[in-house]
Amino acid sequence: MTPARLVKDFKYGRNQAVCIPSEFRLRGGDAIMRKEGNSLIIEPAPPKLLLAVLATLKPLTDDFPAINDLPPDPVSL
Repeated sequence: MTPARLVKDFKYGRNQAVCIPSEFRLRGGDAIMRKEGNSLIIEPAPPKLLLAVLATLKPLTDDFPAINDLPPDPVSL
């Protein structure tokens, strides 16, 4: 287990931010943050599975024009 480190917080626009030291670097680009009592917990977000992303999409309701299914052009071999 990596020992605790003292870090400084700072203002980032209207937000409060903290630099994460390299030994605590999170993999991936997203993280989940929650507060437990006085503790702030930051964990890497689980990867998004394609099926989970597809399940969030709304079905298409647009009327698409019919497509003429023409036979392929003859090819001489």
